[in-house]
Amino acid sequence: MLTYENMLEAKSFIELRITKKPKIGVILGSGLGNLVNQMKNLIEIPFEDIPHFKKPKAVGHSGVLALGELNGVYVAALKGRYHYYEGHTLSELTFPVRILKLLGANTLIVTNSCGAVNTSFKPGELMIITDHLNLTGKNPLMGDNFDELGPRFPDASNIYTKALRKLALEKANKLNIKLNQGVYAWWTGPSYETPAEIKMIRTLGADAVGMSTVPEALVASHMGMDVLGISCLTNMASGILDKKLTHDEVIEVAGIANESFSKLIINVIHEMIK
Repeated sequence: MLTYENMLEAKSFIELRITKKPKIGVILGSGLGNLVNQMKNLIEIPFEDIPHFKKPKAVGHSGVLALGELNGVYVAALKGRYHYYEGHTLSELTFPVRILKLLGANTLIVTNSCGAVNTSFKPGELMIITDHLNLTGKNPLMGDNFDELGPRFPDASNIYTKALRKLALEKANKLNIKLNQGVYAWWTGPSYETPAEIKMIRTLGADAVGMSTVPEALVASHMGMDVLGISCLTNMASGILDKKLTHDEVIEVAGIANESFSKLIINVIHEMIK
């Protein structure tokens, strides 16, 4: 398990390369990395150069820490993330989020590409996460607690900050961007869910399902960060349509949705610092 000292090593390495503290951290999901192209005074650090970071293995996740200004706000963006199905421990998976907090970010915008379980949703639309279902039986807070960062038994009743959800909905409405609301279910992957599993997930109350986000949101909330979760609905979940699911489709649809996604994030970030 990674230690607090490991975190301080990674933090010090990054701080030597920047002159400002990021106010907001962003995790960019599969195919959603184009937001980085709009950052000014950009500094990019490959994950594998940072102590205790590793290069992601998933397609669509380049593994770069990008630091720069978005709409006048200094932001630290993770262009790519780790997934549990890649064989990473949950300590490794959530390590970058710990570093974002130590660098100065008090807000985390966590994004993903996922499958729509709610049949009223359509591929290419966005969904704000109101809550989540952890269907894996795994929790990144298991093991020794980092008392320096948060409590042993954190409250989980408001992981996705209500004020940020309201702000995102207001901005989406002004920008004429369709923004659904719903519950996100975490599935380990890498196989997509079976039709029977999707029926179960829908019965349990989820509107979308994916292979990320929940561990990072839990850890961010543990450290007292405000969290805004936004999903790009890249496909209908297994069994809803008579077609096989592919990761190529996920990347393709996420790319199409990138413009509205980036526009929404930039406007939300600008409003956050007023």
